[in-house]
Amino acid sequence: MPAGRFWALTVVGAVGFVFLWSAMAASGWMPRTFLPAPWEILERLVQLTREPFAGHTLQIHLVSSLQRFAMGFILAVCVGIPLGLLMAWFRWIDKIVGPLFEAVRFVAPIAWVPFAALWFGTGIGGPVLIIFMGALPPVLINTYRGAKYVDRKYIEASSMLGAGPWRGITQVMLPAAVPSIVSGLRISAGLAWQSLVGAELIVASSGVGYLMVKGQAGLSTATVMSGMIAIGIVGLVIDVLLRRVQQFIETRRGL
Repeated sequence: MPAGRFWALTVVGAVGFVFLWSAMAASGWMPRTFLPAPWEILERLVQLTREPFAGHTLQIHLVSSLQRFAMGFILAVCVGIPLGLLMAWFRWIDKIVGPLFEAVRFVAPIAWVPFAALWFGTGIGGPVLIIFMGALPPVLINTYRGAKYVDRKYIEASSMLGAGPWRGITQVMLPAAVPSIVSGLRISAGLAWQSLVGAELIVASSGVGYLMVKGQAGLSTATVMSGMIAIGIVGLVIDVLLRRVQQFIETRRGL
């Protein structure tokens, strides 16, 4: 499909959605308390950037959320990439970690909320744990697969030249697995951001999720929807940045 036609259809779809939403809100079919008009959401969004709600303005809540996201995501990267490479190189590590990881990765990140609340209360440790559990599987799996399917002749050649495990992993496996790793980071970042919001709905005293909880408690649908819009925009920005990194790496490698 030509790019011009694609963007035209995108704009038509967005305009049609906003028009239908506005018509439903104006018709009175549903009370404004539960279905505010689009312009009311925009007005509330701007207001949240200027006036504190649940203790802070929207920007401060976003900064708090991004701090938790960064800590959990970076921790998942620091654990997932080395562990994936080690599992691909050493069969005995794969046999030890693999079954345990396969069991844990099917537990939804939100299922860790009760443990996070018991262990850390409303401190930063709880959300970071939940984000870590959501972000780790894609990083580990993509690193493992990218390294595991490196052509064996390169590994054998490095061994014949006297390269030990450390050089084989860092100079052969890791460079070959970079495209797969970056692809996993995009997936991981999306899951980490979603896990963060779920964590903040329950075990946080600040952040966009916490703002939404307070808005729901006050029956302020406009506040809740403003938080949802902020979450969507930030998530999109994170994905676009990682997509640019992925495209840059693929271009440099001639993929």
